[in-house]
Amino acid sequence: MVAAMNRQHSVVKVLIEAGADPNAGDHFNNVYDTSREKGIHSLEVLVSREDEFSSRLSSRAGFRGCTALHYATLADDPRTVRMLLEAGANPMQTNGLGHTARAYAKEGEVSTVLQEWEGKLGMSCEVDTGNKKEKFQEAQARREAEERRRFPLERRLKEHIIGQEGAINTVASAIRRKENGWYDEEHPLVFLFLGSSGIGKTELAKQVARYMHKDIKKGFIRMDMSEFQEKHEVAKFIGSPPGYVGHEEGGQLTKLLRACPNAVVLFDEVDKAHPDVLTIMLQLFDEGRLTDGKGKTIECKDAIFIMTSNVASDEIAQHALQLRQEAEEVSRRKLADNLEDVQKGDDIKISRQFKDSVIRPILKAHFRRDEFLGRINEIVYFLPFCHSELLQLVSKELNFWAKKAKQRHDITLKWDRPVLDLLAGGYNMHYGARSIKHEVERRVVNQLAAAYEQELLPKGCTLRLSVQSESQEERSAPSLRLEVVGEDSSPRTLDIRPPLSPEH
Repeated sequence: MVAAMNRQHSVVKVLIEAGADPNAGDHFNNVYDTSREKGIHSLEVLVSREDEFSSRLSSRAGFRGCTALHYATLADDPRTVRMLLEAGANPMQTNGLGHTARAYAKEGEVSTVLQEWEGKLGMSCEVDTGNKKEKFQEAQARREAEERRRFPLERRLKEHIIGQEGAINTVASAIRRKENGWYDEEHPLVFLFLGSSGIGKTELAKQVARYMHKDIKKGFIRMDMSEFQEKHEVAKFIGSPPGYVGHEEGGQLTKLLRACPNAVVLFDEVDKAHPDVLTIMLQLFDEGRLTDGKGKTIECKDAIFIMTSNVASDEIAQHALQLRQEAEEVSRRKLADNLEDVQKGDDIKISRQFKDSVIRPILKAHFRRDEFLGRINEIVYFLPFCHSELLQLVSKELNFWAKKAKQRHDITLKWDRPVLDLLAGGYNMHYGARSIKHEVERRVVNQLAAAYEQELLPKGCTLRLSVQSESQEERSAPSLRLEVVGEDSSPRTLDIRPPLSPEH
């Protein structure tokens, strides 16, 4: 979109060749909406939009849903418009305001080109509408298949999720079967994600939805099952029957599924749901349809249902740690040069015997329904992070705050490897990635905020995080030190004062 708006033809060409989706829509609406959504000043949003995107667009106009083709048309660039159309951009696609690209075209070549391509889709002649649309759809399907071959789902998911190789491969394989027509079309695809909290279960579900649907707000339905712990709360799920309060409103799930029958539906913490809700879900998984409180049936055989649960998370974690220790011992015996290579998540496989003899009885005791477990296509196991994955998590979190420091305060934040090791030590297996997030906030962001408040950070400065011991004693715990790096690369440790106590 940036390249199209700024007439960067070579960049547009490279992106198209690399598999960029020409029909992806912009999430940015206008300066004032974005300012409200993100809770930052509208002037900051405007400057950022002008610097990072383009200064030639109105701050008041709405751009949600605009594609690269809309932006190329606004830039009045016939060359980019042709490139995008030939790459599969749909000239009939509308933005959030319901406008096609041609609605923004000036009189001239761009308008003519768009009109020609609309004609190719059959808009100009009703006789061959079916054939031309069919050919367009066939070409689109071929392009999508080619894109899937060049950028497999596993690769896309690994860009957003750290570790969990086994879980990613299992989910991607099942979705590949569905996409290529090797699945039972009478039943929806059902997953059960098992593992500790904060380990990537919900994030993987979101990324699957983002892959399957361009509009994630509509294509991703999240139901927090802790809200359905009582028998009477079934009505919230499918809607109240006639004569009861709230009958006209409909159910939370049925309303959303009617709007998008092929959505990715996440049932978060399904183990907390009332058994009557599980009965409704069994009908949903078994027949791919759901009857709401008004008696209307919703067909959703094309939907993907993902349940998450913390049941048996301790057993899975302990088993994974035991497997890692065994792998480490094997590597020691083989005099492996680098233990981290052996500890990677994809080398750890949960055994079939463990699944059948330990996990299955726990699930059966909890859900008490063999037929419920029988309708699950894949039970996916999420394992605790190994040390190399923890370093990636810490690095990701520090990069997040480094970006914030640069954007908000023009401060450059740097660190070295010992800092990553120290922060990784704050990992708690029961809280997963959240424990790393909290550790970074506690040990790094708190220092940055205090130093900023005490006016110790010159604008445009470079800060470096390093590890130091509290004192000369051998047993003292290491801590993080914040230094300002001068122009001659000499570091100066910041003297951050502790907050005053109430009596002072």
